[in-house]
Amino acid sequence: MNTYTKLTRRTLLAATATAGAAVAASRVGLAAPDTTKAPTLAANGESWSFVLLGDLHFDRLAHHDREWVAREKPNDWRQIENYSRITAEVHPLLLAEVKKTVEERAKTAAPVRFVLQVGDIVEGLCGTPELANLQAREAIQWIQEANLGAPFLFCKGNHDVTGPGSVEAYQQVFLPFLGEQLRRLAPQSATPAQAFFAMESGDSLFAFFDAYDTASLEWLETTLAQSKARRKFVLIHPPVVPYGARSTWHIYSRAREAEQRARLLKVLGAHKALVLGGHIHRHNVISRRTGQNEDGFVQLALSSILDKPNEKPRTQLEGVEAYTPDQISVEPNFSPDTEAERRASLAAEAPSITHFEYADAPGYAVITIGRESVKAQLFSGIGQNEWKTRDLIALSTKA
Repeated sequence: MNTYTKLTRRTLLAATATAGAAVAASRVGLAAPDTTKAPTLAANGESWSFVLLGDLHFDRLAHHDREWVAREKPNDWRQIENYSRITAEVHPLLLAEVKKTVEERAKTAAPVRFVLQVGDIVEGLCGTPELANLQAREAIQWIQEANLGAPFLFCKGNHDVTGPGSVEAYQQVFLPFLGEQLRRLAPQSATPAQAFFAMESGDSLFAFFDAYDTASLEWLETTLAQSKARRKFVLIHPPVVPYGARSTWHIYSRAREAEQRARLLKVLGAHKALVLGGHIHRHNVISRRTGQNEDGFVQLALSSILDKPNEKPRTQLEGVEAYTPDQISVEPNFSPDTEAERRASLAAEAPSITHFEYADAPGYAVITIGRESVKAQLFSGIGQNEWKTRDLIALSTKA
């Protein structure tokens, strides 16, 4: 096994005593848990790290049927043009920096084991199944040619499955690639049958949640309950806790989804989960209580959409006192027709918030897992410009 393979992948939904659960397990093709135990590196005093990337929206103009976009998504062409420019001009520099980070940290006491990405690898909106498949294949080729020096793992974003043929492309292109990357870590790993799956590294669990599959929630509840890992990371593309101007863009935000939201908050809080996400294209750190006892979780979100290499943090908010409905003013022109709804969403969350940070600060992060800490070094732009470090374990005690 090489440096990055001290890891055991688990697909952790066991059949329960009820027939309904057994049917659900068979429907999503879940395997029995792998009984091979991964080395508990952190418990032995050894540290390690991973690189965290936000949304990427890989795109090229040739990936789109312009007539379809004009008919179905007429307001998105300017965005498509901008993401195509960023893909060509800026993101090669970002991936080169990730590669440099992996190489440099290989010489330290906390080498990088893998790169995680929080969804929206691609822009989607291609217009035909053939173009969706092409975009997915070229995105994978782009990642492979970057030669990052570490496996590349990701969860599903909404743009990854938006447009004709995109769901099929995810199944046919992205999931097999995930299987290849998992086998770089542990040769016995199987290709995931669906976009929610789990793996363990040392004494840490990584649960990749599919926000667009209703089976994910029960799977997550079972996965976290069965895991004996000290630290439980949950990758989920949209926020769990709303923040900023787009405060109705979180998962289970509709009134009819109140039960699912309550279940998600409960399971994350009960396991002191460390939630990693994106979607809003803004930096965010939140600690949230979920009950009367010490239950709660930490949410870290980021964006890797860089308009230019030398991005600097701007529009910063920090402190529980800043978590009010007025935070929607960070984007004053966004969706004025929904202002009341967005304010209400933030007002409902505010009593449960124990730590809050927000910034427009695209870049990436390096998460280092030590014996008693999980430190997130946050970098803005390209050039290893570290602008803050946060200990996620320390923040979890505030929840």
